[in-house]
Amino acid sequence: MTVTQRRGRKIMMTPGELDEFLTSQRTCRVATVSGTGAPHVSTLWFAWDGSSMWLYSVVRSKRWTDLRRDPRVAIVVDTGEEYYELRGVELSGAVEFVGESPRTGDLCAELDVPETLFARKNFRLEEMPHDGRHAWIRLTPEKIVSWDFRKLGGPTAQGA
Repeated sequence: MTVTQRRGRKIMMTPGELDEFLTSQRTCRVATVSGTGAPHVSTLWFAWDGSSMWLYSVVRSKRWTDLRRDPRVAIVVDTGEEYYELRGVELSGAVEFVGESPRTGDLCAELDVPETLFARKNFRLEEMPHDGRHAWIRLTPEKIVSWDFRKLGGPTAQGA
């Protein structure tokens, strides 16, 4: 995984800042490539385990179909309203499909951690509810680019 970036080193997140940010945020935007080559962007909740992003996707979605055909993806997680509040991360690489599809809850040790993280973060539950419509996609990023404009030391809210 590449976490260095040529431009924007001043605003790049440290590994600790990156983990804290991805652990605390809930929503990401997932960009896939359709069969015609057109981009498709959709929004999902996710879980970050410190090295991989886990997406729980509807298996009858355009996103799922696109990724089955071409596993390349770019995912953005960002926040902030004012310029000097903007923070975010772009993760890219090829995804892997993990576990049964669709997921009904069969034992799968590889999913223990992401399902616990996802259930606690997004449902405030200790166990993952399974609906037989979703399945797991894992992105272990090949490249990560991050930004935190708060590091620029911009004007305070009063002076903006």
